[in-house]
Amino acid sequence: MSLGTTEYGFRAIGARELPAIAARAGLDAAAALELAAVAAVLPFRTNRYVLDELIDWTRAPEDPIFRLTMPHPGMLTDDDRAEVVSLLVGRASAAEIRHTATRIRKAMNPHPEEQRTLNRPEAEGESFEGLQHKYRSTVLYFPSNGQTCHAYCAYCFRWAQFVGDPELHMAAPGPETLLRYLKRHPEVSDVLVTGGDPMIMSARVLARHLEPLLAPEFEQLSSIRLGTKALAFWPHRFVTDPDADELLALLSRITASGRHLALMAHVSHTRELETDIVRTAIARLQGTGATIRCQSPLVRTVNDSARDWIALWQSEVRLGMIPYYMFVERDTGPRDHFAVPLAASAALFTEAYRSVPGLARTVRGPVMSATPGKIVIDGVTTIADRRVFALRFLQARNESLVGTPFFANYSETARWLDDLTPAFAPRFPHESSGMPFL
Repeated sequence: MSLGTTEYGFRAIGARELPAIAARAGLDAAAALELAAVAAVLPFRTNRYVLDELIDWTRAPEDPIFRLTMPHPGMLTDDDRAEVVSLLVGRASAAEIRHTATRIRKAMNPHPEEQRTLNRPEAEGESFEGLQHKYRSTVLYFPSNGQTCHAYCAYCFRWAQFVGDPELHMAAPGPETLLRYLKRHPEVSDVLVTGGDPMIMSARVLARHLEPLLAPEFEQLSSIRLGTKALAFWPHRFVTDPDADELLALLSRITASGRHLALMAHVSHTRELETDIVRTAIARLQGTGATIRCQSPLVRTVNDSARDWIALWQSEVRLGMIPYYMFVERDTGPRDHFAVPLAASAALFTEAYRSVPGLARTVRGPVMSATPGKIVIDGVTTIADRRVFALRFLQARNESLVGTPFFANYSETARWLDDLTPAFAPRFPHESSGMPFL
């Protein structure tokens, strides 16, 4: 595997090049056809940097970055995959394949945790498209120009943004909707720009979305967060892209305004931090005054050992970044293929956490970003001869629950909050208090 600083002009690589990728991984024609069937249903996109600098082809298809970025047969049920394979072999029309893919997608819970209903703000007859407001102080903003990525993670919980179905898509056409909403909600102090990936936008377009937030009328904003996978999948964005310097100048203007600027870097595996160019990108970003906080879900076959997370957190600290969250894979898309049970997740987190120094223990996890809030599994314990999960709200739609500990009966197989049953109480705290924010 090369760890050099090869420079590429960005070009997205899609499903048409899957046969060549499959051949490079040593897969036969039948296996390549199954990958194509998955890519007909779920989004696939990569680029030359991921293929040439991150994947270790001597280990493919078992290499963790290959597993992270490529379609896999298990991402669809056997029946669904066989149906799409049959359509491809039979040279069915694009419309027929699209119809079948749409039906399969709708059964995959495209928008988990009721985010399109509970989190979408409405006021005085106006629906604020492209915004989500789940927690009082934080608004999520989905600019339409940023609703793709330099490459897609196979497990992405926002996969519905990328399949071309307007019924599933969330996007704001411009910053006006966000600005109008902020004027009505002075309690909002934190804007999280997400997608997709805002770093897919040119510096000029990104400035159109961000610079209005620096106006004096929005002094209420103390922090701006940019959710991005670009450091891992396209670090050239901050180093060699034609407008890289312009982008860094924009980020410097944000920090100079007195706002805290946090890049919420999606880093799944330590190999994503090993190339020379990513380390250059990190140093350049830190030079703007931005803080880089790192987060990722625990993903089966990608980073599902304590060793993976120890190496990842140690690398992040060494590079001056802050380990932030280990997430639980959300109940959407190919979750059945990638999810790790909560019991195994908690054991893995504890093993990794106790093996790293204090500066890496800023990380919190495993965390479920569930309907009532962000819930961390603090561990497994025994109380009155009863084995239980100790849980706690890190964030909650009902603010009175923040910091509240509670217990659930232990389960070897549970993978999400909905799979758990309350211990020592007839119901969970959020079931008793409701979820009153919006």
